[in-house]
Amino acid sequence: MAKIKAEPFAFEVKRDQLALVVIDMQRDFAEPGGFGASLGNDVSRITRIVPDVKRLIEGFRNAGLPVIHTMECHKPDLSDLPPAKRDRGSPRLRIGDEGPMGRILISGEPGTAILPELAPANGEVVIEKPGKGAFYATELGEVLQHKGIKQLVFAGVTTEVCVQTTMREANDRGYECLLAEEATESYFPEFKAAAIAMIRAQGAIVGWTAHVDDILESITDA
Repeated sequence: MAKIKAEPFAFEVKRDQLALVVIDMQRDFAEPGGFGASLGNDVSRITRIVPDVKRLIEGFRNAGLPVIHTMECHKPDLSDLPPAKRDRGSPRLRIGDEGPMGRILISGEPGTAILPELAPANGEVVIEKPGKGAFYATELGEVLQHKGIKQLVFAGVTTEVCVQTTMREANDRGYECLLAEEATESYFPEFKAAAIAMIRAQGAIVGWTAHVDDILESITDA
């Protein structure tokens, strides 16, 4: 059995139970003019990880392992958007408003799409999620069960919000979770560092973290 060099200790790979989950690598979070930028964030922090996310995706594809993508978005009629989420704070644009790339975080709008460089391949599962976690109000659990997946490697954004939330959801459901450190990012570097520390604290209380190169080497050998 192959092992990935990881923190706080090695991650044993069960190849037939392993999948990659890429969280919310969407135009609205990564491109100038998108929702992330409208909140005053430096979106270049997100675009910098695209090459490593792409390497990870291609590595899983080449190894014949499943790749699952998620997108945070809502129905056009906003029926799955709680007022508490839409109305919070004083942003310049709110979810559902018209932005430079269409309505903000609405299913089917240009800004909601996954970045072209990371576009899902034919047959890859894409989960549209209305919350921060990818298990809430989605079919993700059923998809993983159908595929016999019990180990999840995570990439995407943001580390401390949607990525960590999904990892915690998965951990509570009995999945073994590993975060690819160079393939995840936050608008706030200190938040990424804190999230990584929390995930692997106390003997991998939420999961493991590892470098992309070590993950790719191990899935090739697994």
